[in-house]
Amino acid sequence: MPTETPTKPVEDSIAKVNDDIAVGEDLEFQRRWWKFERGVWVVLSILVLLDVIGVFGRGPLSTAHRQTPDGALRVQYDWVDRFQTPSNITLHFGPQAVHNGTIRLWVSDEVVKALGNQRVSPQPVQSITGNGGVQYTFAATDKPNSVEFALQPSIVGETHFSLRLLSDDPSQPQEAFTAGVFVMP
Repeated sequence: MPTETPTKPVEDSIAKVNDDIAVGEDLEFQRRWWKFERGVWVVLSILVLLDVIGVFGRGPLSTAHRQTPDGALRVQYDWVDRFQTPSNITLHFGPQAVHNGTIRLWVSDEVVKALGNQRVSPQPVQSITGNGGVQYTFAATDKPNSVEFALQPSIVGETHFSLRLLSDDPSQPQEAFTAGVFVMP
């Protein structure tokens, strides 16, 4: 038969109040923890604010506007897009873009391949593929001329695309510019 050894009750070094359990505290640890919590709240608040203003897409800062110097072409697009999420590039043409009742526009392959062009509205009268892009011919109308490219990006990362207005007169310079879009996962 085993012998019983007397056990001594464990004593708390912290006094009990109203016969409750004494838990103690480490004020230095608590202060460090509160400082860490404030830092986390600041970081989370900044992330929410950046998201609301459009740094991560779909907000006022994610939309870019570009225009050729003569105003023949004005472009509105999202410089921050999401992978496999619909977005648009909208082109507005000034009177200088119309030649012989048509507007001719060259768009680089990146709009079709990387940015995933789904449709062009209104439909072009003619489209010719080649030379690193697609040449579209649109009928000029009496109302303000605009074209919309419906996109659904298929590649994550930064993509640069080019647009160029073409004219029938080879001596006339072609209005062109390059823009960038960052596609987030």
